[in-house]
Amino acid sequence: MKIRGSVALVTGGASGLGEATVRRFAEGGGRVAILDRPQSEGERVAKETGGIFCPADVTSGEQVEQALKATVEKLGGLQIVVNCAGVGTAARTITKQGAMPLEIFKKTVEINLIGTFNVIRLAAARMAESAPNEEGERGVIINTASVAAFEGQIGQAAYSASKGGVVSMTLPIARDLASLGVRCVTIAPGTFDTPMLALLSEEARVSLAKDVPFPRRLGRPTEFAALAAHIVENAMLNGETIRLDGAIRMPPK
Repeated sequence: MKIRGSVALVTGGASGLGEATVRRFAEGGGRVAILDRPQSEGERVAKETGGIFCPADVTSGEQVEQALKATVEKLGGLQIVVNCAGVGTAARTITKQGAMPLEIFKKTVEINLIGTFNVIRLAAARMAESAPNEEGERGVIINTASVAAFEGQIGQAAYSASKGGVVSMTLPIARDLASLGVRCVTIAPGTFDTPMLALLSEEARVSLAKDVPFPRRLGRPTEFAALAAHIVENAMLNGETIRLDGAIRMPPK
């Protein structure tokens, strides 16, 4: 699948990994729709990249369907979806105050896992309606998991469960969509320099970077975007989760 001339929708595209992906695709000649929260910087990023902004909640079937409809009508189709929308949570199963509030676990799974699947199912239906390219491809779906799916740290039960679910559903979804010519691949980033980590102190950021074997630094959103672009253009990448982490293996805390 060529980025140039294709239409992509990026969830969480107003900041962090999603914004870097939007900019990479736009620079590569793609037309990009940004799906993000109404209060996000989506409108600004859309103007800067020549795309459109579709304010929506990834957990809402109606809102996502409206965003997909706008993408197809305004940009002329849909060939690529990158799921970057998500939340990070930290709460131990048991604390001095008692058991973790169930709402924390439910909300994390709802956004990170159910929200991702919600976008996948509706986007794949749109892709299935389009004509295939010379390789028989109709679309590419890229999800965002985390190394926490494999080595969850203390306080990451909810986050790890949500991202582990994204990893686990990648292969069966790829198999489900194979007959339609739609691929599904997941990226599992390590510690990346995103707005979420920007909230930490410089001391904490330096400490995180030291845990990465090489390169000994935080990952750059542009590196995530570069991998997303390669996945789009390499037709043999399908049904796989790719770690993008500098060989880090997360310690308990």
